[in-house]
Amino acid sequence: MTTKQRIIQVGSLAGSPSANKRLADGYDVVELWKYPDRKAALAEHGKGVTAVVTSANFGANAELINALPDLKAICSWGVGYETIDVEAARQRGVLVSNTPDVLTDCVADLAWGLLIAGARRMGQGERFVRAGQWGQVHGSIPLGLRVSGKKLGIVGLGRIGEAIAKRGTGFDMDVRYHNRRKRDDIAYGYEASLTDLAKWADFLIVATVGGPSTRHLVNREVLEALGPKGIIVNIARGPVIDETALVAALEAGKLGCAALDVFEHEPKVPESLIKSDKAVLLPHVGSATEETRLAMENMMLENLQAFFETGRVVTPVE
Repeated sequence: MTTKQRIIQVGSLAGSPSANKRLADGYDVVELWKYPDRKAALAEHGKGVTAVVTSANFGANAELINALPDLKAICSWGVGYETIDVEAARQRGVLVSNTPDVLTDCVADLAWGLLIAGARRMGQGERFVRAGQWGQVHGSIPLGLRVSGKKLGIVGLGRIGEAIAKRGTGFDMDVRYHNRRKRDDIAYGYEASLTDLAKWADFLIVATVGGPSTRHLVNREVLEALGPKGIIVNIARGPVIDETALVAALEAGKLGCAALDVFEHEPKVPESLIKSDKAVLLPHVGSATEETRLAMENMMLENLQAFFETGRVVTPVE
């Protein structure tokens, strides 16, 4: 009988169709989240463990990495890795993998769903109908904004940003983007200043990476530059937008609408956003389709298997 490789799983991957079961079937899994004293559990079970499975929700900080003397690979379920201390891993020679590409289309689709919902007041309209107000004396909901033919600004033109831009051309939009640097392989207009991009755009979609380098990148100045009819969509990470400034801009009428799948202090959402008809709110479901979650699961397991068979991972974080 073949002995299963021991791995440490930092948190439950319950958002995936069968990841927990497939990990348990294929490996000797130390389910770290079930131990009340994480430090003691790592000390007791960590010796000899060469691979860790995690996600952006649970991460892998320097303390965890350094508590595992034999660690060689961190395989993460999801594309974001801002909660993994990649530098600490690098210093130890530990490989880090994520699951890029497979969630690009679903996240881009959701960005467009949020944009259209915000512009056409879909959430407000649905609440209006469900409350039995349609046809009553209260009148109707306010007019929305046309989406087609408008100016679309994208913050972060990586894989997901590019997929969003491609969809924009199908809506006959003029598309520009803001990145750390201009890309020479695409034809979309580049704005070196995010504030200038916001000033130009009717709609701004945030698709950049998370982490300290982009925290509050979208600040009060950017939000107010987008203007009283402008719509901001965020499918990236919550802290990219200064949420306090966002709420203030909406309340002051300096921003038209916020359509958000992510928030600065998830799962906490400001009460003023919850009550506002100027906000469309989703519970971080960008990749939450059966097809995409299964593809993410498969890729995470491929990375894990490849590491044990070859000492390498298929999709390393560079």
